[in-house]
Amino acid sequence: MTLRSGRVCSGLARLLRDPCDVRGLRTGLIANPTAVTPDLVHAAQHLAKLRAAQLVALFAPEHGLWADAQDLVELADTREVRTGLPIFSLYGATRVPAPEQLEGLDALVFDVQDVGSRYYTFIYTMLHSMEACAAQRKRFVVLDRPNPLGGEVVEGNVLDPQFCSFVGLHPLPVRHGMTVGELALLFRAERRLELDLRVVRMQGWRRSMSFEQTGLPWVLPSPNMPTVDTAFVYPGGCLVEGTNLSEGRGTTRPFQLVGAPWLDPWKLADVLNDERLAGVRFRPVFFRPTFQKHAGKLCGGVEVHVTDRTRFRAYRTYLLLISHARAQDPASFAWRQPPYEYELAKLPIDILCGTDRVRRAIETQQPPAELWREWRADEQRFRRRRARYLLYR
Repeated sequence: MTLRSGRVCSGLARLLRDPCDVRGLRTGLIANPTAVTPDLVHAAQHLAKLRAAQLVALFAPEHGLWADAQDLVELADTREVRTGLPIFSLYGATRVPAPEQLEGLDALVFDVQDVGSRYYTFIYTMLHSMEACAAQRKRFVVLDRPNPLGGEVVEGNVLDPQFCSFVGLHPLPVRHGMTVGELALLFRAERRLELDLRVVRMQGWRRSMSFEQTGLPWVLPSPNMPTVDTAFVYPGGCLVEGTNLSEGRGTTRPFQLVGAPWLDPWKLADVLNDERLAGVRFRPVFFRPTFQKHAGKLCGGVEVHVTDRTRFRAYRTYLLLISHARAQDPASFAWRQPPYEYELAKLPIDILCGTDRVRRAIETQQPPAELWREWRADEQRFRRRRARYLLYR
């Protein structure tokens, strides 16, 4: 096995060099296409050949082991072609590893690239799996990877537990600035799990790093997360899912293109650029989605151009975008109705925001600056909460 060296050594690469945390154990692997070494060989292939441990099962989060399923598409159990191992779905009939799936395993290994946003379901697949392993007395091993948004910025309100869902199972801000390994430590402590948790740390990662500086390859973790640029807008762009606006699915710029057939793109771009938000500009566009919302229809809207990642704040940017789009044509605008991500009653926008306060503010045209000020206290409190779990300084 040859591992091409980069600036950052991932948890997977470190485990393959020193498999002490899985030595002699029958293991299951929770993974998707992002679980690769720098030479782009998948963890399942590496671990299947590892003499120190025995890989006996694979577990697939949302979008599947190979990220071939679109959002909200449930997965069935199947079998992996190369290794012949069973693949148990964690996004379908259940989102929690069942006792019979864990039977015969000594440990579960988690290796999935997160994108740093509260809504991305992979971190809750990890949380559910941690809880299952705690109940079944199995070891849980997290192979850490970079937060592509960096580890310094914290943005947005902390989720109100009344609005818990599969896009928010724990009180986190929208942009938490933590790696999956750090989140696992926080989850174990704050959920009071009696769990044998091992975090295989990265080497060489700094919180100020851009993903491009890590030297690691970007592999799309879901069909509509093709680039690091997409990840940077996602903490705001995902909110558009809670409306009847197109979030650009069915185009080559998901989450960067936002629009609808009734919108005037020049009016929307002008009013957003007049906000003079830091690190971003808005370009009037027309686009025609090939699937999902408004498929085949010409949509007017904007493309979100991030000009300075260090200053750009996606959550507040897209809330303003939604607010101005609604104000342009309130009769045509609508909030998406449930069900959404296994929530049958609460509005999707409310579970995404982790509160109904944001939606009500938009509906009453409350000045957004009032929300920003409210979030500062949440952001500061979370910084203090997370401090003891940070592995990289």
